[in-house]
Amino acid sequence: MNTKIQKSGKHVVIGTGPLGRATASALLSFGHDVVLINRSGKLEGLPQGASVVADDVVKPGSVRFAHGETSAVYFCAQPPYHRWVEEFPALQKAVIDLADLLEAPLIVAENLYGYGPVASTMTEDMPLKPNTRKGTVRALMHDSLMEAHHAGRIKVAVARGSDFFGPYVDGSAAGARTFAAITNGKAVEYIGDLDVAHSYTFVSDFGKALAILGTNTKALGQVWHVPNAPTVSSRVFFETAFKLAENDPKFRKISTFEMNFLGLFIKPLKEMCEMVYEFEKPFIVNHNKFKEAFGDISTPLDVALRETIAWTRANQN
Repeated sequence: MNTKIQKSGKHVVIGTGPLGRATASALLSFGHDVVLINRSGKLEGLPQGASVVADDVVKPGSVRFAHGETSAVYFCAQPPYHRWVEEFPALQKAVIDLADLLEAPLIVAENLYGYGPVASTMTEDMPLKPNTRKGTVRALMHDSLMEAHHAGRIKVAVARGSDFFGPYVDGSAAGARTFAAITNGKAVEYIGDLDVAHSYTFVSDFGKALAILGTNTKALGQVWHVPNAPTVSSRVFFETAFKLAENDPKFRKISTFEMNFLGLFIKPLKEMCEMVYEFEKPFIVNHNKFKEAFGDISTPLDVALRETIAWTRANQN
């Protein structure tokens, strides 16, 4: 039985942030037609071969691009970090409605917040036991997705990634601010314990994982962890990046008190306070399920870091 989804229809990527771009690039490399959707209809650095269309999927009747056959829809968008509780469920509901309208599988990017604190390596069969506001939102949204799937309304596959890094990544513990410090020989600001193991996800691997799930019917109805390079401590992760950037490693710890104080003025930083637990104890992702089904697509850490450093240097103001 052929489990590959045919190339005849377009692949619709909702969101043009770093993950939307990475997903589009992976789909294009597989030979698919790709349409990216954002509110402006503009995207600097649009992946070659893709098109971008202006649309606000939350507004009823706004689906101006819904013409022709659609092979899959990819949900790679999210509201501002401090607006998750108020806006994320409604955004997902609109995307579910869109996938239903287009009669296409829905491939959803999630993170690991829903698991809450864990005492062992994370696997897909772990129950969702969130202990944070954003983790609770993620868990409830996931339940809604699977309810729609099991009710036969849409077909869903979910990819879960850890804190990600790479080209265009900004709001992350290993995002643009961190790599700007590394490339300029300045101190990396960190939270938690630098010496505990922490899985980081290369955004290009996340995009490729989504593209694979969206082009294989056997992925549907399941949760999949995105493959990562072998997990190391945050210290080793950052020191490797400093070495590749030919700079001496420097670090500055941000205390919980400092985060709470700065959070009074910077709303996204305030939202990070409840997630510190991820960096205080080992935070390790198992991706054997994906590896056994589709192969290990993870990029070696030094290769991913070199690409991120090169992109950072080329795009610094």
